[in-house]
Amino acid sequence: MSTVQEPSQLTETVGGLTVEMAGTDVIPESRRKGKPSDLFMPWFAANIAVLGISWGAWVLGFGISFSQAVVASLIGVVASFLLVGLIAIAGKRGSAPTLVLSRAPFGYNGNRISAAISWILTVGWETFLCVMAVLAAATVMGALGFGNHTVAQVIALVGVVLVAGGAGVLGFDTLMKAQTWITWITAALTIVYIVLIAGKIDFSAVTAIPAGPTSAVIGALVMVLTGFGLGWVNTGADYSRYLPRTASTRGVVGWTTFGAALPTVALVLVGLLLAGSNPELAAAVDADPIGAISVILPTWFLVPFAIVAILGLIGGIIMDIYSSGLSLLATGLPVARPVATAIDGTIMTIGTIVIVFFTDSFFGAFQGFLITLGVVIAGWAGVMLADITLRRKDYAEADLFTAKGIYGSVNWTSLGILVVATVVGWGFVVNTSAGWLSWQGYLLGAVGGKDGGWAYANLGVLFALVIGYVGYLVLCRGRVAHQEKTGSLAHFDGGAA
Repeated sequence: MSTVQEPSQLTETVGGLTVEMAGTDVIPESRRKGKPSDLFMPWFAANIAVLGISWGAWVLGFGISFSQAVVASLIGVVASFLLVGLIAIAGKRGSAPTLVLSRAPFGYNGNRISAAISWILTVGWETFLCVMAVLAAATVMGALGFGNHTVAQVIALVGVVLVAGGAGVLGFDTLMKAQTWITWITAALTIVYIVLIAGKIDFSAVTAIPAGPTSAVIGALVMVLTGFGLGWVNTGADYSRYLPRTASTRGVVGWTTFGAALPTVALVLVGLLLAGSNPELAAAVDADPIGAISVILPTWFLVPFAIVAILGLIGGIIMDIYSSGLSLLATGLPVARPVATAIDGTIMTIGTIVIVFFTDSFFGAFQGFLITLGVVIAGWAGVMLADITLRRKDYAEADLFTAKGIYGSVNWTSLGILVVATVVGWGFVVNTSAGWLSWQGYLLGAVGGKDGGWAYANLGVLFALVIGYVGYLVLCRGRVAHQEKTGSLAHFDGGAA
């Protein structure tokens, strides 16, 4: 497995299209480019989906006031995407994908577990977004008078897969261009539809919502934290790895966080205002934000709304499908990056077909999936963030690609920390929407039981993050110091594991 490719090997031209071939490879210095502000566009485009409006209804569903919901949403969104920005530091310092750089804390072979978890999470998210994009397109087509709902769904599925899958297969440069266009188009159209639906907001009703207990506020915050930044934290370095090592660290963190948080905060706040205006609108936004908004929009704006709704979801799919391919490669699958991405696109397509055409309800299962893996990825993020905190030097590039390097084969300590974080985390979360996960919450007796006020706060996600961070910081400080003092053990050029 190569480490640093020569410039001519990073891309290939196929049928007049430039295809990125760099997979787990470290990007050579001659090909590093751009500036931190370039990160704004991809992260904005990936998080401007209309689905964000539903989160307003879900947050208020915890039984809290508008002001409490605003605080929980702002903290949850910004803090979660700040974690993504901090992980992006590793990309600038190591010029490799996130799940390659995590070989440093977990070891070359131990990291295969992290890569597999990341792959499952990103494939799950891209499938969910693809389902939402297909349903959104069919809903708007129906509102425009297209009578055959099934045909509308088929047309939407083909279009979404071709655009999102195509951009993911072509790679980084195409992705960045696509996300730039999506950002400008969706930002402009989103402002228009927010203005058009503003008349449906009843501020007196919103401000009259009574306050809820602290446990409910924390529960809402953790839900937002898990649903946004923690869904992206395992991809943070994938989009900063092309930046020069001299790029501003603060800029990398700031532009990643700002780009992702800005559209998310705006949409969630709109969702809070709509959902808080009346119960019927809250129920509609909760169940189907695309359908709920298309009903209250003027007919002349339905086509532009369809564009913004679908493009916003496609922006997220493009990023997920690209990163899922990189995670799949990091597990050790011996294929080229475009092939890995195509495999994930195929899985996404099959999953979408099953859910859209053969399943009555899937949100409960997805919510269970999100919380369950959210605990694991929070523990992983804690370990990764602690490793970034401890390191003072850039990564030893060659050692990332061999079990004989300074990072070793398996770091049993970090894997043990991840197991502890997961076990404790699952003990403090509840999954009522997915019956097969009812075994979770086995430690909630310490805070009042599964029927207590803290049961739905899902504290396990926060506990896993803290255990991962503090555990690695305390137990692996000496290991990192020794690695940086020793320097590279991989005395070869472009060697193999």
